[in-house]
Amino acid sequence: MKLYAESLARFQGGSPYIYPLYGLGELPQAFARLSAVYGGTYMLNKPECKVEFDSDGKVIGVTSEGETAKCNKVVCDPSYLSDKVKKVGKVARAVCVMSHPIPDTNDSHSAQVILPQKQLGRKSDMYVFCCSYAHNVAPKGKYIAFVSAEAETDNPEQELKPGVDLLGSVDEIFYDTYDRY
Repeated sequence: MKLYAESLARFQGGSPYIYPLYGLGELPQAFARLSAVYGGTYMLNKPECKVEFDSDGKVIGVTSEGETAKCNKVVCDPSYLSDKVKKVGKVARAVCVMSHPIPDTNDSHSAQVILPQKQLGRKSDMYVFCCSYAHNVAPKGKYIAFVSAEAETDNPEQELKPGVDLLGSVDEIFYDTYDRY
């Protein structure tokens, strides 16, 4: 309880949480700061990084420009370990820019809605998340909504329609699918 109360004063916006204030970019920044406090090392702007493994396949370091940083854990994009990761599916995602909150949420500046798979006749749930200018992620008066689900077809527009329909009118919408590892 004490930590929660102390955290309330640390960040703007009346929340003890750094996310979603300023968007997802704050998460790696917070991680970098905390990592530095505990002796972590960041390798920034390094070309052609190679993750090094021992004979048992465990991570032992990262090499770039002839210099190896020794470690036993690596946090990286799957593209750095393409021979070690296995694609298990895709995620369909819509990013929506709106001029209003999600209808029927009491004009809330943020909301999360989970649409159960059985209600939609799907194999997996669909997720809707909305945040706004109040979180410093959009211009004044704008809201950003994300609709996502495990892709079950090659048509994200049709697949995400139940979630997008909950949003009401949308100013702009961007669809994409991403590999899931």
